[in-house]
Amino acid sequence: MSNSAPAGIDPRGPRFGATITSFLLLVTVFLGLGSDTQQAAFFFLIFIASLFGIGALLGTARHPYGIIFKAFVRPRLSAPTELEDPRPPQFAQSVGLLVTLIGIVLALLGVEYAVAFAAGAAFIAAFLNAAFAYCLGCQIYLGLKRVGLIKNAA
Repeated sequence: MSNSAPAGIDPRGPRFGATITSFLLLVTVFLGLGSDTQQAAFFFLIFIASLFGIGALLGTARHPYGIIFKAFVRPRLSAPTELEDPRPPQFAQSVGLLVTLIGIVLALLGVEYAVAFAAGAAFIAAFLNAAFAYCLGCQIYLGLKRVGLIKNAA
């Protein structure tokens, strides 16, 4: 078996998903700041965490946003100029899952504004990807790979 990267993905797909995620996270932040809407924010964060979980386990191409992108958005675009290794975006989904799960656990432990804080942190990362094509989780992946903590799959 070769040590090469898996088939590439259109990098606009994860950016499309990051745009939707940014919006959902921003709504969650605002809901999490109000005392009468914190419960709604908590359930929004659970929903977002489940979406991150799908992306972390199945990859961005099989994520609901990836499916929507492939079916409805991608056919309307020109071919991508280059393809991207799917492993860094999938790792980024794991980072998003971790951040949102921390917010959920801290909220369950009674930490005030934990949901808003976790959603805000995840929003920053998602917005950077959506607006500037800068994926923080991907950069973490590449840094861990550079120092040898992530090995190429055989």
